Formats: sequence, C-alpha cells, structure tokens
Amino acid sequence: MQPVRQKEHLTQRVARSTRRLALVALLAAVLGAGCAGEHGHGREAPPRPAPDRPQAYRAAAARSLAGYAERQRVRVAAARKWGLARVPLVAPEPPSVKPRIRTRQGFSAGPGLPPVFTTVPTEEKVVFLTIDDGAEKDPRLLRMMSDLGIPYSAFLSDYLVRGNYGYFRKMRDRGVALHNHTLHHPYLPALSYAAQRREICGQQEIIEKRYGKRPHLFRPPYGNYDRDTLRAAGSCGVKAVPLWAAEAFPDRMEWREADRDLHPGDIILTHFRGPNEWEGSMPDMIRHVMRVVTERGYAVARLEDYV
Repeated sequence: MQPVRQKEHLTQRVARSTRRLALVALLAAVLGAGCAGEHGHGREAPPRPAPDRPQAYRAAAARSLAGYAERQRVRVAAARKWGLARVPLVAPEPPSVKPRIRTRQGFSAGPGLPPVFTTVPTEEKVVFLTIDDGAEKDPRLLRMMSDLGIPYSAFLSDYLVRGNYGYFRKMRDRGVALHNHTLHHPYLPALSYAAQRREICGQQEIIEKRYGKRPHLFRPPYGNYDRDTLRAAGSCGVKAVPLWAAEAFPDRMEWREADRDLHPGDIILTHFRGPNEWEGSMPDMIRHVMRVVTERGYAVARLEDYV
C-alpha cells in the first residue's frame, strides 16, 4: 500500500502547485495589462504567500493574492474605460501624524493666522488635486473619478453652486471634501475686513448647512489675499489656506516653479469648466493631468489626510 499512499501525496502536491501557479498566472496577466502605469513608487505591493506556513495561512495568503489581482484587474479596466494610457499609481498610506504646515517663504501671513502654502511637506511622491468654483457640473466627472479611485478636493463658490447643490452632494457622498472659495468670488484685498468676513464666513455657513460639515480649508479667489483675509478666515474656523504649485487644463499644465516639474506634496489646481470655456471637457482635463502625474512617477493622495 506504500506506493499508493506515495502516489496520493504526489497527486496532492501537484494539485497544490497547480493552484499556486494559476494564481501567479492570474496576477501576472493583470499586472501585464497595467504594467505601464504600475512600476515604481506608489504601486500597491502584492501579498507574498509563505509556503512554509500551515495550510490555513497559505489559504489566507492565496485569498489575499486573488483579491489583489482582482483589484488590479478593476483598476486596469477603469483606466481603459476612461482613455488613460497608464493606470494611475496608488498613493501610499497617509501619515499617522499630519505634517506641520507652515506659510511658504515669501508669502505673507503672521502669528496666529492660517498658514498659506503651495506644497505639503512630505517625502512621498504624492500630489494633491483640487478643483475650484463649481461652474461646470459634468456628471461624467463624478463617474470617472469614482471608477478610477482618484481623490480630489473641491473649493466652492456659492453663486456658481446654488443652481445645483445636489451635484456637489453626490460628490460629498463619494468621499470628496468640500471647502470654501467665498460666496461670490471677489477680489478680496479690495474689500474691507467686514466685507471679506461676510464672503468667507457666509460660505462657511452655507457649506455647513447644505453638506453637514464646516470646512477647515479656504482658498481665496485668484490666489489673492491680505492680512484681513487671513484674519477673517481664521475667525470663521479656517485652519489653512492652500494655494497651488501647478494648474491643469485639458491641453497643458501651467507651473509656478521655474523647473516646470512636480515635487513631493505639490498642490495642483484646476477648475470646474467645460467646452464653453475650455478646449475640452472635465474628463479631458483629468486624462491630461493624470498622464503628467503618472508619467512622472507620482500618485494622487487625499489632501485632507495630510492637512
């Protein structure tokens, strides 16, 4: 009977090896389809099965590997659906402690005032995507960003949003943070302190009323502000004033820095715009900015995880 038992053990080992090879083949197929956008920093690392562990551990590792392969397959399919040549890189886990934000050198602020900055201090190859005002309300943007899993933050002006609060409620329900961009998008330094406070605090109250949460970030229209702007913002509960290091359009990027490149922690600005004002749509803009970000080895992270 010994040869029979040996044959049975051999058969079982072959079956287990076949299952492992099938999982590896599945993973290789998925990664091969999306490899152009999956190499380098920011990718999700596949789990490694440990063959010397007990059977329960090996089974759990196999399930984890299969789950990873399925997530990769979904990401590759989403990139193809929305016309991205490369799969967006996956951002690393957010920091357990948020970095200390300081006002950028050369930008005015003062003790006790919200810091003004264009880049978040981090060594990770991540950037942050922010979209301003609220003029264009393209439903394809909501679907595209959800399918691709790209995080972004919206800075809203009420005079453009009030015609369709529901659009931005859907955005909020998808996990997008809604922040303050004033009621009417004025040039703030031309206004008195009281008038600036009405613009900023009024928008704080509307966002809280309509969407259930008072924003802690504020972006002044056109990026223009003075000391009264920061005083007013701080009095309304604003903790920080993110500006931007680069601006995205459907056909180009505009850069603040002389090297015309991305840097860890850079904030990217774009706008809710459509073909009436742009040579392209919101999805066209996302395709362009993601091509630039991914080709340069960066992932898009969630701004609120860092600020």
